[in-house]
Amino acid sequence: MTFNTALYTDLYQLAMGQAYYLKGKHQVEASFDYFYRKAPFDGGYVLFCGLEDALEWLEQVSFSEEDLDYLLQEGFNPGFVDYLRNFRFTGTVQSVAEGEVVFPFAPIMTVTGPVVECQIVETFLLNTLNFQSLIATKASRIRYISGKDRTLAEFGLRRAQGYAGLQASRAAFIGGFDATSNVLAGKTFGIPVTGTMAHAYVQSYDDELTAFRDFAETHPDNCVLLVDTYNTLESGIPNAITIAHELEQKGKRLIGIRLDSGDLAYLSKMARKMLDDAGLSYVKIAASNQLDEHVIRSLKEQQTAIDIYGVGTNLVVGHENAALDGVYKLCNFEGEPRIKISENLKKMNFPGEKQVYRYYNGKQEYMADAITFASLEAPEGMAHPFEPHKRMPLDPARAKPLLHPVMKDGKRLTGARGVREIAAAATENLKHLPVEHKRFDFPHVYKVGLSRQIEELRNNLKAEKLKMIK
Repeated sequence: MTFNTALYTDLYQLAMGQAYYLKGKHQVEASFDYFYRKAPFDGGYVLFCGLEDALEWLEQVSFSEEDLDYLLQEGFNPGFVDYLRNFRFTGTVQSVAEGEVVFPFAPIMTVTGPVVECQIVETFLLNTLNFQSLIATKASRIRYISGKDRTLAEFGLRRAQGYAGLQASRAAFIGGFDATSNVLAGKTFGIPVTGTMAHAYVQSYDDELTAFRDFAETHPDNCVLLVDTYNTLESGIPNAITIAHELEQKGKRLIGIRLDSGDLAYLSKMARKMLDDAGLSYVKIAASNQLDEHVIRSLKEQQTAIDIYGVGTNLVVGHENAALDGVYKLCNFEGEPRIKISENLKKMNFPGEKQVYRYYNGKQEYMADAITFASLEAPEGMAHPFEPHKRMPLDPARAKPLLHPVMKDGKRLTGARGVREIAAAATENLKHLPVEHKRFDFPHVYKVGLSRQIEELRNNLKAEKLKMIK
């Protein structure tokens, strides 16, 4: 689901577009790099997500007559507004594959085309790629700490920021979750949907057992009972055991119980014992209530009996980092490399049209990413982007390019990829990331560097610009 109007942009994009148009520069070709500067959650990587939604939007984006009337009311030049009447994105896009693991400062996407087009689409691209990559990364961290043998369900729609809940469900699935409670996401993306019941259902009955019995009768093949409405150990679990035995008499099985409050570690262990003692070892235990990767790590350290984690708020809002600091910077204009000057070297971009090469060690693990010009082969060494005295030799034979053409003349070059394919690729890619980059506490910094040619161009352009200022 996307908003195909080109008004899905910031005012300054249109203001710059009008200035380009009135000065006759609107058709000048420009290139912009999308990258991020700092990994979220104090982590060591980002899982790139949102590319398919971005490409879908780029193919369809336009201004409606209502949009154009609005721009006239806002005081935009009539000639510029008339130019926008036939607006379409006609540029090219080079990108890392969705589901790939990416690292700070290395270009993830390069957008090339008429400068007005590239500026107008910037906001949507940042909005989509930053958010979905943030949530996919959070989901991958939760999957990593939960382990392969636990089921992860995303329950965050009611706490998400509006329609972002739909994108969050998609990104969570790509990041490693098994299912979502979001029914629209299930229909839109083909994600498995899951759910139990709310406390309101149990409260609507005069007694808990009758509530459970009616629910089981109406959902005999997919029954999960919420057992903490009144008293988990004295009421909820004993009543669930009764229902499980009644289902067995009908040739059915209770799927599971859910804990949503209290000491989840203690209650899950007690619940497991009570279920096992009743001959119900097959009944799963689900837990929810403000879970995230840190809470789940603590629960696992306590050797709980939880089989299914339901994660909501902290996942879909990207807690503790509500945004990925992805940026979109001009790197080429009118065939010339461009640079932004800053006293902080980390705020400067890398000029020119580029390629990123990923190097692998002997175990086929990710080892380093080198940034060089698009016209060059993988370099034999690289320099640290901000500490030039640090250098690293590289073996080009162990390198693969990351940026590939995905759109030309405003049209996709390949068919759309479904979320299952992307999620499978993400899982495989994360296997190649060494564990020291996945740990939560002080993850090892992944090496990203510049080829000699990129380093020299950046330094030369910086010197030229500073000379002009003086």
